[in-house]
Formats: sequence, structure tokens, C-alpha cells
Amino acid sequence: MKGSGVIALPDPPALTFRASPAPASAQNTVSSKIPHHFCRVINAEKSEFNEDQAACCQISVRRREPGLEEDEEWLILCSTQFLTGHYWALFDGHGGPDAAIIASNYLHYCIKQKLEEIVGGITEAQPPMHLSGRCVCDSDPQFVEEKHIHAADLVVGALENAFQECDEVIGQEMEATNQSGGCTALAALYFQGKLYVANAGDSRAILVLKDSIVPMSSEFTPESERQRIQHLAFVFPKLLDGEFTRFEFPRRLKGDDVGHKVLYRDYFMEGWGYKTVEKADLKYPLVHGHGKQARLLGTLAVSRGLGDHQLKVIDTNIEVKPFLSCIPKVNVFDFALHDIKEDDVLIMATDGLWDVLCNDEVAHVVRSFLAENRTDPQRFLELAKCLVCRARGKKRGHQWMLDDSHEASYDDISVFVIPLHNREED
Repeated sequence: MKGSGVIALPDPPALTFRASPAPASAQNTVSSKIPHHFCRVINAEKSEFNEDQAACCQISVRRREPGLEEDEEWLILCSTQFLTGHYWALFDGHGGPDAAIIASNYLHYCIKQKLEEIVGGITEAQPPMHLSGRCVCDSDPQFVEEKHIHAADLVVGALENAFQECDEVIGQEMEATNQSGGCTALAALYFQGKLYVANAGDSRAILVLKDSIVPMSSEFTPESERQRIQHLAFVFPKLLDGEFTRFEFPRRLKGDDVGHKVLYRDYFMEGWGYKTVEKADLKYPLVHGHGKQARLLGTLAVSRGLGDHQLKVIDTNIEVKPFLSCIPKVNVFDFALHDIKEDDVLIMATDGLWDVLCNDEVAHVVRSFLAENRTDPQRFLELAKCLVCRARGKKRGHQWMLDDSHEASYDDISVFVIPLHNREED
């Protein structure tokens, strides 16, 4: 294990936005205004390095009226000209922390920019066809309604665009500084009464409510995105450079399999079939392995993330980036449709936690801990510490073990615990 983090935020803090990405060599600072409830990433003493990074801030989105100059001083001074959101994000680096550091310093700025570009649409009950409000066709509102386009859809699109722009910036920065590596990205945005969770990678977010657990993200691995990856190889076979086969088999094929019919799957198949093995099928599979051992092009354990623009399969010129998507899946939770209780929380964590604790186990820890510590003003921070320590385990001899004697996590562990009650007051 490389490191573990404890992050708890009873109150969304404020951050000063950077106008440009921080250099990859910059340290991951959150803000001097962070309240004492926030605890920085700490090292778990299992190794020297920690590739996880975290960020949190308040996002102020400027309302822009048609015809007004962006730099008018009164716009900046008048608070009613802003929509306010709150942002939390976790970045799990691989191949070094550099991409995660850049993302932690820049993604929130990309989100702010993209929200400001569409702010005129999200302040309307129904987004207008033309952002300026111009009506070219009298039926424009009807067309928008038929497509079921709502303000939340514009926020989702802004998040998707922000991830893509951040990925481009990381690529430019890493190339300019001759660095390499990538990171997964999990971001949460509370905005206009809704919670948006955008995920590109294998980190996870869940809502632990009084009577239920609401998954707010899905992990993206070579296995879960097998069909997308295989289809890309089908459309652009040159991407494999003759070194890989796009077909999936239950195991790596051997010479003795040639000429026999074996189980296989192609990009268009949810189920399995049989195909006669040819010599070309003996090449290394595009997606190979199972569970945590599954790899994309024998290289990466994730299929979505930021960075990795320079990454190539070892001893080849095959680029991994075309198969690695930077676009997140965004899930939306509307607080207006739910009765949020005092102990309801959002748990965000990198895969170091989820590798050893399932959703039900985490929810059990959350509910038990908060019920036993109702009077503790630091209980959300202490809960984050508790979750990290559970996954970290205890050292027994040369191994780190969980309380149930199973092997503990050997990955970085970072956790956000975000209380959901009294959101507007916070």
C-alpha cells in the first residue's frame, strides 16, 4: 500500500480558483481557508509514495446577461449575479502522481468555465433552443420539450466537457514537462439543489441514507467496458498493430487450441459463442484477466481516466490512449425528491477502500459510527478515519490484515465523508 487519506467536510470550504493549470511539480494544496474539519492525505507507512490527490472548493458561477461586458466591476461585487455550487474530487494517480496533481488543481476551474458558458440555459425552467433567447422557429420550445431536455442535462454536459478539457490540459502539460502518467477522477458537485457525481475510473461514491444505499457511480474497468474497447479495435484494427487480438477467451489460448472450437466473445456479444481457433487468435488479448487482474492491452487496470497521453504498450509503438476514455458517467440525485436525515452522508473513496469493503459493509460502519457519536462535533472526520483504518488493517508479522483475517488493502486509500443534512445552511 502506498498511502491513505482521510477527508471529512461538514461545511463546504472556499477555494481561490487558478486561472491556469498548476505545474505538475506543484504540491496539492486545498486552501488556507479550509476549516479544521478537513484532514489532509496521510501516509499509511506501507511505502514511501502516495499517488492519491484530493480537492474541494466552492464554485461561483457568474450570471452573464446578454450585452454586458464580462469584466464589469459591478458584476464581480454583486453576489446576486452568482450561482454557487460546492465541489469535491478524488484523483487516483498511476505511473506517478503528476497527472493527479494537475487534475486536482485544474478540474474545478474547467467545471466553473463550462457552467458559465451555459448559465443562461440552466437558470430557465426549460433550456432555450438558442442560448441568447432568440427564437428562429416558433416550435423551438416544443422540440426541446420533446427531447426531454432540462437544466440538469446542461450541468451533466458541462461536467462531461470539463473532464475532456482537463484531459487535454494534462496532455499538454505532461508533454511540455516530459512527464508521464495518468489518474482516475471522481468528482461531486452540489448545484441548484441537486448532487452530480461524475466518475472516470474505478473510484466510487455512494449515498448512505437512513434506510437505503444509493450508488452514485459505476467503476470503469477493461472488463466492464469490454464491448466498447473491442468495437474500437474492430473499427480501427490498425490501433492493435497486429500485436493483439480483440476477441475475448476464458483463458489465454495455446498452440494446441488451433483448429478447435473454443468459447469466445466479440464486441457485439453479451453472451458467449464458439469459434474455430486460428493462429491470429494466439496473440495477446486486448482485454485480458479477471477482476482486479484485468488489464487493457496488458497495461492498465482502468478503462477511463485522465492523462496517459504518452503511455505505450511496453516494447511496442501501440498507444493506450485511444482506448482510454476521459469522459465520465454522471449520475444525478435530486434532493427535492428525498427526505434527508441528519446522519445521511455521501461517501467518496478511491479503490483502496472498495477493494476490501463492499457498499453494505461501508454503510454498516457509517450508520453504527454516527449513531454512537452523535454529540461529537468531529464525528464526520473521525468516521473518515475509521473507514480508512478499516481498509488499512493492522500489521501482523509481515502482512497487513483486516479484523476478519482477510488481507487488507495494499493500495492508496482516500475518503471523503460529506454530510447531506442542512445543505442550504452550510
